[in-house]
Amino acid sequence: MDLRRVINGQRERRGFRVRNRMTGSATRPRLCVNRTLKNISVQIIDDEAGRTIASATTRDKGLREKIGYGGNCAAASILGKVIAERAIAAGVSEVCFDRGHCKYHGRVAALADAAREAGLKF
Repeated sequence: MDLRRVINGQRERRGFRVRNRMTGSATRPRLCVNRTLKNISVQIIDDEAGRTIASATTRDKGLREKIGYGGNCAAASILGKVIAERAIAAGVSEVCFDRGHCKYHGRVAALADAAREAGLKF
């Protein structure tokens, strides 16, 4: 049995388990975090309408020069502030936090704390 298949299956099940508990609505959309080794991306999604309200990633042209390397906690905290500003500009002040298959630890926690400080409510 291939170890990579087992690990990916566990990751998928963990992500489904987290996402089954929450759905994004128009009043409280879902803040979805996707973390890779080198970058982080964030979306605010209204699941009822099936559309993305706001998004940000460490690969955005405007943020790339400011952030530098996108795989650390400093980049995650900058990204948290940016997504909170974009969400508030779009009229969203309260979200439910979807960490996906990742633990609430390190970069994911830094992103969430920075978004809270910038004005988003979880």
